[in-house]
Amino acid sequence: MKPLIVIIFSLLLCSCYNPERNCKDFKTGTFEFESYLNGELKKTRFVRNDTLEIDYFDNKVDSSSIRWINDCEYVLTNLNPKSMAEEKPLHMKILTTEGDTYTFEFSIVGEDKKQKGTARKIK
Repeated sequence: MKPLIVIIFSLLLCSCYNPERNCKDFKTGTFEFESYLNGELKKTRFVRNDTLEIDYFDNKVDSSSIRWINDCEYVLTNLNPKSMAEEKPLHMKILTTEGDTYTFEFSIVGEDKKQKGTARKIK
């Protein structure tokens, strides 16, 4: 009987855990994000304020407007799309925060396929 009580108590403690989400700390600033593209590690740097995000990737600069849904979610819309794919807004959601990093998921608005990443605040 005692092992059963220990298991139940452990499950209750685990289900009460909430990851840290200090999203306000990441609404503005300069950030870095690394990802693999065609087998090569690429770094993106972006600067974000309340209404605008400027991305620096592969010697190119791009700008997107930001519409905040709440402190942890926003929609990015490319201001100068060069293709039909770039015209589609992205839904961004901060999932967890820890120190100077945050984990996020993103998807094209209206689509179910989500991807995840981690960004680091550098300023």
